[in-house]
Amino acid sequence: MAQGSLVSQATRKIARKVLSHGIRRLAERVRANGGQPLDLILPDGSRLNFGQKPRVVLAIRDPNLLPALTHPTLGSLGEAFVDGRIDIDGDIISVIASAERLAAAGGSPATARIPASSACHTPKQDLDDIKHHYDVSNDFYRLWLDDRLVYSCAYFQTGKETIDDAQEAKLDHICRKLRLQPGERFLDIGCGWGGLIIHAAQRYGAQAVGITLSDNQFALAKERVKAAGLERQVKVLLLDYRDAPERLGEGTFDKISSIGMFEHVGRNNFHLYFGIVRRLLRDRGLFMNHGITLPDADGHTVGSGVSEFMDKYVFPHTELPHLHSVIREMARQSFEIYDVENLRPHYARTLAHWSHRLERQLVAARHIVGERTLRIWRTYLAGSSLAFSQGWLTVYQVLASRQEAGGPTEFPLTRAWMYH
Repeated sequence: MAQGSLVSQATRKIARKVLSHGIRRLAERVRANGGQPLDLILPDGSRLNFGQKPRVVLAIRDPNLLPALTHPTLGSLGEAFVDGRIDIDGDIISVIASAERLAAAGGSPATARIPASSACHTPKQDLDDIKHHYDVSNDFYRLWLDDRLVYSCAYFQTGKETIDDAQEAKLDHICRKLRLQPGERFLDIGCGWGGLIIHAAQRYGAQAVGITLSDNQFALAKERVKAAGLERQVKVLLLDYRDAPERLGEGTFDKISSIGMFEHVGRNNFHLYFGIVRRLLRDRGLFMNHGITLPDADGHTVGSGVSEFMDKYVFPHTELPHLHSVIREMARQSFEIYDVENLRPHYARTLAHWSHRLERQLVAARHIVGERTLRIWRTYLAGSSLAFSQGWLTVYQVLASRQEAGGPTEFPLTRAWMYH
């Protein structure tokens, strides 16, 4: 063997020994602070315990990952799992929680917020981003969503409900908040697979329209409307919200909802988005905006590589504001805010349901989307449940009335009617 090769092998061996020592120092630091129920299996087969009986095991498959493990971030660990450089054993939500504590011990906690990035939200870019996330596979979503395929925060009265019951309660909660009446014209911006517009028509007698940019959602929503015999009462359109006033008319609707859609709008487009909602809604009409926000008043987003991971693998170009930005931009478009409800604990529970349901369907999911995509979604659902339970993210329903002319709103004096 050439002398250069021998030197190269020796250098690599020394480097790995140094890196392994760095990882062991990290483990010692974790143990000194009470430890955590984690074992790390290194590429040479050695096993490193972090101070407690392990509930989670991370097996490092790639020796080249060792440098990153001396100062890990939650994002780098997630990316290594997606790439198959790490395998895991244990409950996936516990795995993510353990990985976050490991990153925090290495100096990169998720709570160390970073400035949020901005993106150019053109119609073409938004269409591509929506297709990236929502056109994965309807069969894949069926594995872990509820029967109605409602892909947004559910609503729990006691916490003991099934995901199907909690999603039905959420749809009812929205329709009650909007005071939806028989014959009223109702628009759902970003209608998904049609769960809300079908519910609004069947239970509340609304004349409903839903719009989406996802081909898969559009096709299945139309199919479900037809199967329910609601074709005269419910319309589904493949339509960008920016084109809605020209297509649907000004002041056309009595009530409008947007559930889990405005995250894709972009902060620089909020004035346009809320302005279009105002144009579509009659004066004194009601609007509910349901969306994810950041708890940081300056709009700083989650650190430790989490936001970069989400942008790269899950929701490209998603931009989240603080609640005050939402209310300010709505007020600038003549909306009077009537009710604000924080649903953060509901979303943590919803995502835990989704994650557990997907974990029970790994074989079927792997067959539909492949191993790499499945690992992305396992990380995303479990990580998001942790993010909402820890308060890294929040989600609000903001109910408002379009108030162009002076005078009272159409709301009762109290909000008791919301909970009847």
